[in-house]
Amino acid sequence: VQLQASGGGSVQAGGSLRLSCEVFGDSFSKYGLGWFRRVPGDDRRSVALMNSGGDRTWYLDAVKGRFTISRDNAERTVYLQMNNLKPEDTGEYYCAVADVGSYWQTSVYDYYGQGTLVTVSS
Repeated sequence: VQLQASGGGSVQAGGSLRLSCEVFGDSFSKYGLGWFRRVPGDDRRSVALMNSGGDRTWYLDAVKGRFTISRDNAERTVYLQMNNLKPEDTGEYYCAVADVGSYWQTSVYDYYGQGTLVTVSS
């Protein structure tokens, strides 16, 4: 499985960005999908996760109500819509795939794309 993310950039606080990630694999509709974030000095942490059916999601408390994860099975793409961005949202964002296991368990995400940098200035 290979993933290619795009959509990062620099915005001012209160702005919006949409990240996209195209997934190259044989069973996209069966994958759990997620977005993770890494900041300097910290581990990569989950931000938003979605099950294969697209009807269950998990969000980091700090982004609830502002970020939305979605998927388009026909386009084999997962999105992260980020609204009302804050400086603390700054980081390298990674899309990820889980082909087995429960989508809400971060340990099952075995495939990651390259990071896309999001910078939010105050």
